[in-house]
Order: sequence, then structure tokens, then C-alpha cells
Amino acid sequence: MCSVRVSLLRIDPSFRSLILAFVLATLSGCASMGDLGISNLVDMMSSKEEVEVDEEEIAALKAAPEIPQLWHYSMSESKVAVFSPVYENGAIYVADTKGVLARLNPDTGKEIWQIKTRHRFSGGVGAGQGMLLVGTFKGEVLAFDERGDELWKVRVTSEVLSPPQADNDVVVVRSGDGRIFGLDAADGTRKWIYQGPTPALTIRNYASVLITRGAVFAGLAGGKLVAMNLFNGNVGWESTVAQPRGVTELERMTDIVGLPVIDDQQVCAVAYNGRIGCFDMMDGSQIWARDASSNAGLTMDGNNVYVSEDRGAVVAYDKRSGAMMWKQAKLGSRKLSAPLLVRGGLLAVGDADGNVTLLRRHDGSVIARAATDGSAILSSPGYLPDGFVVQTSKGGVYAFAVQ
Repeated sequence: MCSVRVSLLRIDPSFRSLILAFVLATLSGCASMGDLGISNLVDMMSSKEEVEVDEEEIAALKAAPEIPQLWHYSMSESKVAVFSPVYENGAIYVADTKGVLARLNPDTGKEIWQIKTRHRFSGGVGAGQGMLLVGTFKGEVLAFDERGDELWKVRVTSEVLSPPQADNDVVVVRSGDGRIFGLDAADGTRKWIYQGPTPALTIRNYASVLITRGAVFAGLAGGKLVAMNLFNGNVGWESTVAQPRGVTELERMTDIVGLPVIDDQQVCAVAYNGRIGCFDMMDGSQIWARDASSNAGLTMDGNNVYVSEDRGAVVAYDKRSGAMMWKQAKLGSRKLSAPLLVRGGLLAVGDADGNVTLLRRHDGSVIARAATDGSAILSSPGYLPDGFVVQTSKGGVYAFAVQ
């Protein structure tokens, strides 16, 4: 049974029946039509959605103070893959679809080294245990050391759309066909594999997995959240974040497409077209849940869970009760990245127009804003000790200071 992964989710209702008919026809002969064809079709349809422009809202955003830009670095444009810079051991690492991997000085953006491989990277970069990890459209997983020397290469069953992660001598990789692999960090040999049930229609998922305390937490297609043993892949628990609702397969998509977040007691996740929920870290029992929808993701601090919801709103929920604390819906874009916690009690969020915005965590008010190259920022901003860094779909890497 083949599945179709859809990458963009704001679909005008007038086009739903047309898209569904096309998708179902594709499912009957999907050998002739890959994932990218479906994704591009839905992207094209979604781009026709009219966006209401509030002139006062745009004027207020333009009047916001500008976030200081530290530096800018250029990589190649990506039309289908999503890349995010990663900070590791005092350096920034970036990659692109042409197979370029580079190490940058996080203070200046100066290139320390750059390697050009013969691969087409499809996501990355992951980092851990002195390794840099990237995946390819052919399902290859490549490990490099911090000098840029290749350590090993293995192949999994499908394209690798998200950054592989490493911890405790295990590399965890999720493939585009819904499988999760545990690999030996020394040489890439397979230690275990997990595959849950996969619905007929799934979303192209660029989110990685969360590894902590010897466990792997992953959001799955169909609204499931699973906790696995890092060392053998055994499932500790599986919980339902959202149940499919609606008549058509498109309406029933409830995939978890963002990275789960965790604290000392609970793990939280949000599903597209479904709900946000927090669960006991030890047994997966539900603590609270609320109706919500996100195709970006969430983050959490000591007080709240912050979600970039559909149609361009950032919403804060009390992490103990699930009560809504505030909602910021005046950011000038219908598609946001997942938010990032930054210093000074702030959140950083990117958008589909290449802007980055800083919000106060306690009330969601806009503090400052900056533009990049006008192309989409699809992944969460990346951590820097004194700020954050983003990578746009045109390949621009921008670092900003938070003072």
C-alpha cells in the first residue's frame, strides 16, 4: 500500500474536491507520481487562497524596532527540502540540497570550512556526540566529524526529510515512509526499526525526533505520540493526541508534524487539524488537551506551551491546565515557523514572507521585527548563545542578536 505525503495544508474549500479526486487517482497508480508531484499541486492550490490584509496591522509591524542582524551567509535555494542551522560545540553548521555542508563562526558568520559532496541533501543538519548528520533524497544517512571528514554512510528505506539525532551512541533517523531507525553511532549499522500504522494520506513531515533520558519521543501520522527505548526501539507507550474527524481523507488528516517538547514531568505535542495535548512522560496518560491545529510546532518554558497555529497565530497555553493565556494573531502572515525560546523572556518566530518577529512570552506583544530575503522560513529558528539564526528557502542564513 502506498501513501501520499502532502506538504502544505491551508486548502481553500473550493479546491478540496478537486485535490481529493487527484490524490485518489494517484493512489491507484502512485508508481507514476511521486510525493513531490502531490506536494507541489497542493502548494499551488493553497497559494490561491486570498489573504486579508489589515493595513493598521501591517503599519504597526513596520513600526516595530528592528532586531539587530549579526551576519548573513548564503547557501543554495531549496524548493522541496527544509533546512535549519544547528549550533554545536561553539560552531554553526548549515547544509543545502546541492550537498554542501559548511561550518561557520557563530559570532561573525565567517566560513571555517565548506565541503561539497556528491549527494543531494534532503534535510539537516543534525548534530551530537561530535558528529554532523545529514540525509538525502535517496534515503542515505551520512555522518561527518566536526572537521568535515566523512565517518560513514548507510541507507534506510526512504528519503530522510528531517535532521537525524544522536545520543548515547545511537543515531535516530526517521524516513519519509514513516519508519524510525536506531543506528549504531560508530558505523551506522542498524540496531532497531519502528513502524507504526500509516494512513493512506500523510503530510510530508520535516520534524525530527526528541531524544532525552534514554527515550525517543516522536509525533506520528494519524495523531499518535509514541515513546520508545533509545537502545532497542521497544515502545514504552503510545498515546493519541488527535482523532481523525471529517468525511474526506484530506479532512481526516491529523498528523503530528512538529517536534514534541518535554519538561521534567510531561511531554506535549500538537496535531494538524486536531488538538494540542500534554501527557505524563512516564506512562503517556493524558494530562490535558485542547482543540488546536498546527503544521509548524510548539515550544515550552516553565509556565506555558507556545504553539504556532494555523492561519498565523501564536497561542500560549498554561502548561499545567491547558488554559489559553494569550493569542497573538497580528503577525502579517498566515504561515509561521515553530517558535523558539530566546533570552530575555522572548519568543522568536519566522514566517512565510521571510520575516522574524520577537514576542514577549508573558503577553504575546510584538517587541521587534526584521526582514530577511523575502522567502519562507519554514523551520524553527535555531539557538545561538546571544540570539538566534534562521535559514530561508532561498538559502539565506541570517543571525540575529537578542539584547
